[in-house]
Parts: sequence; structure tokens; C-alpha cells
Amino acid sequence: MKDQNILNIGKMIFGLFFLAGNICLFGYMITKEFWFADSGFMLIIYGSVFNLVALAILLAYGIIEKAKRRVCFRSAAMLLINIPFAVLYTIIGWNLIF
Repeated sequence: MKDQNILNIGKMIFGLFFLAGNICLFGYMITKEFWFADSGFMLIIYGSVFNLVALAILLAYGIIEKAKRRVCFRSAAMLLINIPFAVLYTIIGWNLIF
């Protein structure tokens, strides 16, 4: 796999889950529809599992293919950026609901 493709995978997964989290958080803040909050908490659960699987695959590929190690680790680091946002959005969501 090309280096740019590996980086694009990390960027795409990061962007997808970051955008979905923003839609859920701000959708609930604007409309007060519980559906957005419920979807956001489900996104935390399923998104965490999906991101962990993607992270494990990137790390394993980077360990196996030594030539691709640096780019795989950079792509995996992009996925780790979602963690602080997920924690922050969860805290904000809990405070808004209760």
C-alpha cells in the first residue's frame, strides 16, 4: 500500500468520527432532541471499538512492514487525536442531559 493511502485512511477515519461527534453534540445543543444525545453515546461505544480495531491494524501493519512503520504510526497517531475530543464531548453531553 502506498504511504499516501495509509495516511488517508487515518485522516478519513478521524474526520468521519470527529464529524459524527460534532453533529451529535451540536445537534442536541441546538434542537434538544434526545435522539442526537442517544446517537452520540452510541457513537462513543461503537466508534471506540471501530477506532481500536483500526488502530490495531495500523500498528500491526507498521510492525510487520518495516518500510511502512513511520507512516503507519503517523496514521495511528491521527486516530488517537479523537480520544480527548470524545472525552470532552461525553462530559459536555452528560452535563447537558442531567
